[in-house]
Amino acid sequence: MIRAITLLTACCLSVSILADDSVKPNFVIIFADDLGYQDVGCFGSPDIRTPRIDAMAREGLKFTSFYAQPICGPSRAAIMTGCYPLRVAERGNVKNVHPILHEKEITIAEVLKTRGYATACFGKWDLAKHAQEGFFIDLFPTRQGFDYFFGTPTSNGVAPKLYRGETLVEAMADMASLTRRYTDEAIEFMRKNRETPFFVYLPHTMPHTKLAASARFAGKSKRGLYGDVVEEIDFNTGRIIDAVRKLGLEKKTYVLFTSDNGPWLIQNENYADGHLAADHGGSAGPLRSGKVSTWEGGVRVPAVLWGPAGVPVGKTCDRIASTLDMLPTLAALSGADVPRDRVIDGEDISHLFHGQFTKANPEKAFYYYLRVQLQAVRQGKWKLHLPREAEPASVAPFTQNRHIAPADRVGFATPFLIDLEEDLGETRNVAGDHPEVVKRLLTLAEAMRTDLGDHDHVGKNMRFFDPLDQRPTTPPLPPPRKPKPKKTKATLK
Repeated sequence: MIRAITLLTACCLSVSILADDSVKPNFVIIFADDLGYQDVGCFGSPDIRTPRIDAMAREGLKFTSFYAQPICGPSRAAIMTGCYPLRVAERGNVKNVHPILHEKEITIAEVLKTRGYATACFGKWDLAKHAQEGFFIDLFPTRQGFDYFFGTPTSNGVAPKLYRGETLVEAMADMASLTRRYTDEAIEFMRKNRETPFFVYLPHTMPHTKLAASARFAGKSKRGLYGDVVEEIDFNTGRIIDAVRKLGLEKKTYVLFTSDNGPWLIQNENYADGHLAADHGGSAGPLRSGKVSTWEGGVRVPAVLWGPAGVPVGKTCDRIASTLDMLPTLAALSGADVPRDRVIDGEDISHLFHGQFTKANPEKAFYYYLRVQLQAVRQGKWKLHLPREAEPASVAPFTQNRHIAPADRVGFATPFLIDLEEDLGETRNVAGDHPEVVKRLLTLAEAMRTDLGDHDHVGKNMRFFDPLDQRPTTPPLPPPRKPKPKKTKATLK
């Protein structure tokens, strides 16, 4: 009884403190790259040690139905804007595989700046073109609401270029040092801005391949190099928590740890969940498939929230939440206004942040897009895969999806309904038993097609900010890549 009263008092004090307009909470979002649902201990990893993230879950809140997008760039567009990637405007009015975020889009950082926040990004940006060179420097974080940037333009398939602000400081950065260096910079930024509210966005370069771990972690995990990398990210996540406490900011700082999509199974033997020491991809555990798919394993990600006393201790939330919800939630907690001149897909879930699960929106739905195609919708425990071809041309370059196992490269002649409480692995179609649920979810899907669009249809609220002769009727895709010419003896001379 005493403990209950103490917790209630602490919660009320926290809520009253954060309601005080003079006390704006700090926010830290740690965004791992390609980390699977079961790649941390508190989500069931049998062989990767993550004591600091596990401690965050014990001291805070674990989300078990938290969603991102199927691949890197779209996931970053979603978390920055609170919108499905197909909705946001891109430079040149083209719907790229990885969005080139239009300068007129509004990011979390820009929203928080209206409330006096210091803002910084440390790590992978990926919204100014999916390339380490030839990107648009005028679309860097420093032009999208961030006061400070230390990181790399995109993924690390090749040695990443490292920028401080808009200045190249290293043409070939040592990847083994990046996790520590990003964290060092983030901690220093928090220290310098301890007297003002701040927003730290920490999108790690890894465990996206290529992988590298520092000497302190290399060879230490049972899961080989992939495990070494995740354990190093875990250690540095702990450093962030320690710094928040050392700075005396734990009563007003929310720290969210999550991932941008599911595991990259093509990096594993036979597309299996990562379990071998030689596998360089992660594990989705009980979920089906991984990155570049709209199966649960592709988009449901681990998520842990640590923060003020209002965040419940050691609780699990199974309500639908996603990266889309971060912009409106952080806006609500800071007292900022959400943009009103455009549709924002996410919703304020600050009630979930504070354990008020009964206030969850019972009508909330999540829509699963791959490229420009709407492939599934979830509401409550029900997920409906919409009819589609096994190799839809509209999801090019993933028409022949070589990122996932052959068994998961399937189409649906009729709606495929899943009860996720009974069948997390998405194996049994129960549409025939629940026609009313199928009808309801098909209605939701059609409403989304009208509002946002689909592969064959531009919705009324899909955004195009550059001049247009006329609004397109289907999502404008970039021209297909020309195949690289084969090298001959003549060209090799």
